[in-house]
Amino acid sequence: MDDLKVFTGNANRPLAEKICQYLEIPLGDAVVGRFSDGEISVEFRENVRGKDVYVIQPTCMPCNEHLLELLIMMDALKRASARCITAVVTYYAYARQDRKTAPRTPISAKVVADLICTAGANRMITMDLHTGQIQGFFNIPVDHLYAAPVTLEYIRDNFTADVVVVSPDAGGVERARAFAKRLNTSLAIIDKRRDATGIKAMTLIGNVWGKEAIILDDMVTTGATLTMAAELLMRHGARAVHACATHPVMSHNAVSNLQGSMVQTLAVTDTIPLTPEASALEKIRVLTVAPLLGEAIRRIHNQDSVSSLFV
Repeated sequence: MDDLKVFTGNANRPLAEKICQYLEIPLGDAVVGRFSDGEISVEFRENVRGKDVYVIQPTCMPCNEHLLELLIMMDALKRASARCITAVVTYYAYARQDRKTAPRTPISAKVVADLICTAGANRMITMDLHTGQIQGFFNIPVDHLYAAPVTLEYIRDNFTADVVVVSPDAGGVERARAFAKRLNTSLAIIDKRRDATGIKAMTLIGNVWGKEAIILDDMVTTGATLTMAAELLMRHGARAVHACATHPVMSHNAVSNLQGSMVQTLAVTDTIPLTPEASALEKIRVLTVAPLLGEAIRRIHNQDSVSSLFV
């Protein structure tokens, strides 16, 4: 492991430190700061020539700042003759703009992919992309990991077998079905319809009467979907409503929405650091994905198979 180096920007240093603890190596010495006019300055204070370098940097809020930090860090590593640069982007910004949904709109997920490749990444590790086809936007290997093993362990340890897994929209049905199969339980789907002002209507497909409902999603942004879904499930006789999501984006009034909602607990992972307001919310449970990411880094570095981590 002597030629393995792990660095991080300012997006999620605690996660990077946990990953290094798992790998039993020190976190690399890098200073990512700002010049007086706000421009990003990067300095690596140790030798990376010929090293296998991993940069832990989710592109969470403020996403543009953290994305640019990642790009400049990789450019610095490339110019310092690092042998291989892997961007560990635990949360991929602009993933929801993965296709043209209206005339004269961008495919921003492709733009970000081009930027990461151009900046010098030789490989990327990411987790729970909003849509899996984003992997095809890259011309480098992409290891797309899932938080499912961590979330499944949490559900098995904290809930009885009498639960129903709920997809909050049609796009999450495949994820919810996979969870229901592994938990050997039933599945319910919420048909969510939107208009220009937001969520217009929700319809429940499936039976939740007398059961604990667990809503599965890839991210929590404003919390509006979880709030409305919980109300719908309780009206249809659910005994309690819980939620699990990978990325706690928690923008705008998400904390107040969740605080006043019928969701009893919300389990999220540490791919994104929680805001102070979200950390104070008693409903939130934080699960760490550091061992999963650390094991992926170890196997990639040793050129071992990572197939068992893609489940």
